[in-house]
Amino acid sequence: MLVVAEREIAGLMTPEAAYDAIEAVFAAMAKDQAYNFPVVREAIGHEDALYGFKGGFDGAALTLGLKAGGYWPQNQKHGLINHQSTVFLFDADTGRVAAAVGGNLLTALRTAAASAVSIRYLAPKGAKVLGMIGAGHQSAFQMHAAARVHGFEKVIGWNPHPEMLTRLADTATELGLPFEAVDLPTLGAEADVIISITSAFSPLLLDAHVTGTTHIAAMGTDTKGKQELDPALVARARLFTDEVAQSVAIGEFQHAVAQGLIAEEAITQIGAVVNGIHPGRGDAALTIFDGTGVGLQDLAVAQAVVKLAQAKGLAQKVEI
Repeated sequence: MLVVAEREIAGLMTPEAAYDAIEAVFAAMAKDQAYNFPVVREAIGHEDALYGFKGGFDGAALTLGLKAGGYWPQNQKHGLINHQSTVFLFDADTGRVAAAVGGNLLTALRTAAASAVSIRYLAPKGAKVLGMIGAGHQSAFQMHAAARVHGFEKVIGWNPHPEMLTRLADTATELGLPFEAVDLPTLGAEADVIISITSAFSPLLLDAHVTGTTHIAAMGTDTKGKQELDPALVARARLFTDEVAQSVAIGEFQHAVAQGLIAEEAITQIGAVVNGIHPGRGDAALTIFDGTGVGLQDLAVAQAVVKLAQAKGLAQKVEI
């Protein structure tokens, strides 16, 4: 078995490589060449933690495995980030364990790459203003990934805890973009592309907030009950996701479906747009991508980083 330690990931996996891996796996999913296994995600009753497993099999790339881990909201007291995970890969031919890969940075990179795929294919033409809802750990990755696929001229942002907005301001400065802190009605009215990346359990961005031609990448909802968007906002949009079944079960669209505002059939896999099977936003004024975070994303970036680690001699071999 090969081991790629968490400390090695930053020097191996680039945002560009993450983007390529995620775009490819979305395309394979839409062609029915890759599929995800049912997600296990549970509150364990300790430290307010959510723990679970996401796995799948990509028949095109012969990638098989799972990610184990979750969300520990009290980790600041331990000097750790809230998301903790490890990816395990298995030989698709024999079933033997092939690799264990640190999954913390990879989770942030693959989540950002997923929203970037949606922005590349669904952003309105001439989009200039990027709106950020949320200023947590993953927000910087999201902003960097978005800027790589589209030429934004300004970033505006909101966070429930305003003191954290310095992270967004600093990231925008790194990208050479002006930043302005705004309220949610202003963000919804002025942003051409909006990324929401929070752990909210009630809607933050309301239907009345979004008034123009907009694309929203809703990246925070990955558990039953979580919610960032007003269901009425979802109901008037053209809808896309990584995986439809997961979106309606634990993703952002679960609420609009439960309220009977949309049908499951109204949701399209983003891979169909990547493959050219679906036209994308077309004439829609509003598009929403529900990034629920599927296991195949984790496997794709983990497989990519294992190959990079082998090429650089940084993959440790362990006999089990």
